[in-house]
Amino acid sequence: MTTIDQDQVALDQLYRDFSAYNLIPLWTARDDLMPLTPRPAAVPHVWRWSDLYPLAQRSGDLVPVGRGGERRAIALANPGLPGLPYATPTLWAAIQYLGPRETAPSHHHTQTAFRFVIDGEGVWTNVEGDPVAMRRGDLLLTPSWAFHEHQNVTDNPMAWIDGLDIPLVHQLDAGFFEFGPDELSVTETPDRSRNERLWGHPGLRPIGAPDQPSSPLMAYRWAHTDAALTAQLELADEGHPVALGPGHAGVRYTNPTTGGDALVTIRTEFHRLRAGVRTEPARIVGSAVWQVFEGEATVTLGEERFAVKKGDLFAVPSWCEFSLEAVTQVDLFRFSDEPVYDALGFTRLARQATR
Repeated sequence: MTTIDQDQVALDQLYRDFSAYNLIPLWTARDDLMPLTPRPAAVPHVWRWSDLYPLAQRSGDLVPVGRGGERRAIALANPGLPGLPYATPTLWAAIQYLGPRETAPSHHHTQTAFRFVIDGEGVWTNVEGDPVAMRRGDLLLTPSWAFHEHQNVTDNPMAWIDGLDIPLVHQLDAGFFEFGPDELSVTETPDRSRNERLWGHPGLRPIGAPDQPSSPLMAYRWAHTDAALTAQLELADEGHPVALGPGHAGVRYTNPTTGGDALVTIRTEFHRLRAGVRTEPARIVGSAVWQVFEGEATVTLGEERFAVKKGDLFAVPSWCEFSLEAVTQVDLFRFSDEPVYDALGFTRLARQATR
């Protein structure tokens, strides 16, 4: 046996011994462990509201709400993450459907959550015993470990979008869950919740209230969001450089006690593009899910282009080149995992000139 053959035999034995002792050498795995750029398993994908809502309606006829499953929520499953109910590796999104006069029982969990309402009203979400009305265009928060329950007080069904950090918490092995009482903690349906009465005054905060990690304001109302976007574009027309770009307004939902993101692990934003406006192609580390609130647009995700309209949702994986073009004036809600990347120092953004 030659020296070369002897070396090969020894090398083969070395790798067998690595495997026997549950070891993997870096030099065989570097490309996967430390790629030159992110290689997300998630893929760009669009979920159509015209498909989602009828399926939710059918679920309402056939699947009860109650203990065990807890919620009639249908998760968006990214085709790049087969078998997992995840929109991206860190974000969970679902359509939740509550039928006439139905209630969803109380529970709480480590996972941070929000609700965004594309249409309808008549449901109140009780967060820590504080009843919060849910209406079209509203963002409703449920911070980590806050008890919450829902009730529909009307004779009509209602559906909305839930967003949570379930995949992130799962990967971190940090999840806890507890059931609350079977009966609603409160049945009142006030127009304004206690948290809105205390915190819902622009630019003003109660001096005696301490800072909190997540926003103590549980409801961000559409009337305020719409007014802010409208004013931003009007000021831009007057020559003030306040918009994200020509014809492109954007706002971020923030925590009034810190000025940071409203939720610790999830960034929430709202964007408005005038008809014909196109954003510059960009890549960002971290993933996002968008929902069209009103209007029509074309979204470019990598090499693919999709026409989207009211209610449609789409996932933007990490480092996927992304741009939007408004067909009509279009309003879009966006949520992402960016606060996590910011906290870890992993934030990176790359823009390029519009082609």
